[in-house]
Amino acid sequence: MYSAIVFLPLLGFLIAGLFGRRIGDRPSEIVTTALLFVSCFLSWVTFIRVGFNDGHFSAPVLANWMTSGALHVDWALRVDTLTAVMLVVVTTVSSLVHLYSIGYMHEDPARPRFFAYLSLFTFAMLMLVTADNLAQMFFGWEGVGLASYLLIGFWYEKPSANAAAIKAFVVNRVGDFGFALGIFLVFVLTKSISFDAVFAAAPGLAGKSMHIFGADWDAMTLTCLLLFMGAMGKSAQFLLHTWLPDAMEGPTPVSALIHAATMVTAGVFMVARLSPLFEQSETALTVVTIIGATTAFFAATVGLVQNDIKRVIAYSTCSQLGYMFVGLGVGGYSLGIFHLFTHAFFKALLFLGAGSVIHAMHHEQDMRNMGGLAKKIPITFACMTFGTLALTGFPLTAGFFSKDAIIEAAYAAGLHSQAATYAYVLTVVAAGLTSFYSWRLVFMTFFGKPRWAEVNHADSHAVAAAHAHNHDAPSEEESTQEEDAHGHHGHHALDPHESPNTMMVPLYVLSVGAIFAGLVFKDAFIGEGMAEFWRTSLFFGANNHIMHEMEEIPKLAGLLPSLLMVGGFVVAFYFYIVSPETPVRLAARFNPLYKFLLNKWYFDELYDFLFVRPAFWLGRLFWKGGDGAIIDRLGPDGIAARVLDGASWMARLQTGYIYNYAFAMLIGLAAIITWYLVGGVR
Repeated sequence: MYSAIVFLPLLGFLIAGLFGRRIGDRPSEIVTTALLFVSCFLSWVTFIRVGFNDGHFSAPVLANWMTSGALHVDWALRVDTLTAVMLVVVTTVSSLVHLYSIGYMHEDPARPRFFAYLSLFTFAMLMLVTADNLAQMFFGWEGVGLASYLLIGFWYEKPSANAAAIKAFVVNRVGDFGFALGIFLVFVLTKSISFDAVFAAAPGLAGKSMHIFGADWDAMTLTCLLLFMGAMGKSAQFLLHTWLPDAMEGPTPVSALIHAATMVTAGVFMVARLSPLFEQSETALTVVTIIGATTAFFAATVGLVQNDIKRVIAYSTCSQLGYMFVGLGVGGYSLGIFHLFTHAFFKALLFLGAGSVIHAMHHEQDMRNMGGLAKKIPITFACMTFGTLALTGFPLTAGFFSKDAIIEAAYAAGLHSQAATYAYVLTVVAAGLTSFYSWRLVFMTFFGKPRWAEVNHADSHAVAAAHAHNHDAPSEEESTQEEDAHGHHGHHALDPHESPNTMMVPLYVLSVGAIFAGLVFKDAFIGEGMAEFWRTSLFFGANNHIMHEMEEIPKLAGLLPSLLMVGGFVVAFYFYIVSPETPVRLAARFNPLYKFLLNKWYFDELYDFLFVRPAFWLGRLFWKGGDGAIIDRLGPDGIAARVLDGASWMARLQTGYIYNYAFAMLIGLAAIITWYLVGGVR
């Protein structure tokens, strides 16, 4: 059964990828989607069996991968409670995204390729979460990186999509370089990369030092920081976050799959899986806490002013990932995974709901051109409201149980850690900011004056002006061309409308998860039953009492996030319903701050100045100066050119006239005689 869960998506990829053109678009969609739903069903069976019944741990060996000296690597599927949770998250979201894509991508001419890429991504993610050793995890890790590159750049005709795909690939390679070095250090220290062997050796490595670059370093701190560097890249944490918003250039189902529940959570899963290592380094956990809190705050501030509906949700994802790392950093590994689990439902719901809005608006993504959609697409509005309630932590929703628990743990850990206090302050502030930008999205999109009507009116005038020379109405072909010029459909063509059932059914399912997932699974993940649920899949050190300490914090500290959540809602309601001119005045009054946030703290410009431009300059230097001027001019091309010059000069002597040859012979004879007479043989 475990093999079927992992390899059914691979089978779908092979069928759609190799035979998609032959069998057609619809069979490719049906085959890949059906296989994903079978994998999803088996994942839920595994989740119930492993997490709630016998808790059986299994790691069946499929084959030997490599053996080189002390290095022995098997292909094995490690299935414990942590794996079962990730299997449910990955296959549930992926299967619903497959179903959703049947409706969303129905006009795209390359649907078999799209569904093949989706299945390939799912297979790589499943290989990552079922890995029984670091090499196998790295295989899945790089696999999702490759698949994300293909999916982000799926519309490769768009230069912006190609640039975003390359950016995601390159930034992730920075993190992956650290991850690879961390794996190497693990092998140096433990002589193994198998999880069981590494975890058994971890306690004995506490306090051990390594001499590198002329200094002594704590071995476990250095190892964990390098491993966390990989998590920072894959999970878009502060400093390595710049690829995530640009990845919105891919189709909306890709945003939901990669940036809601799967790829970006790989770093969170990796840190939780390697909790026995991180428990040996307080410094590494402190860094995880600080980076997570900074990310939560940073992304929330940027989300305040974004106007693209998908980018707002993308920065929300970045911020929520920061919360997960705060939970891990303070030692609450189950807290981070619980938020990962609940976040998958409401964030996938928000992304797919945004896709339904974009579909209704005929591919418009700017919220400034929306408004008044609650009456036009009421079901989508209701679903996105459920997702927003869960994201902001409304009581009894999924986000309320998981996000607020992380904030409470940060407060409890702050009693003996300044880093945790820093995390508590930033996550509480981020909770208020999250509420504001989330409700801002809802109010700008679904309430107020229908600004899309103005766009329709402007488009109609543009069409009329374009055909002013002809009193007749534009032909059907001209109308079609006008629609294509606006991106698949012109705004003037149709009013907003609900999406087809293939797109709406996933929203219904995810809405249920966004509302009830926290309530149903709270006790198992972070409550009284957590020890029996997690068993040995997560490791809590002897001095780690965070799950108990968080229950004893003052009530006000626990209520503060909810109070700020209400405050964020009130401010957003006033700004975008009561007094829509207020945010315009504030943006003008605090223009430098507004531009600072709108330009994402200028990280892209900073990285362009520090890394991109010097890299291009260095590349041009090696290309023009090194390869062109030195190697080619003085090397092979230079030698060939001199040979050609000599041959050309010698060819001039071959005139074909006898008197020229006789004259040359006489000159040669005179030269020989002269040499003989002047300096001849003695």
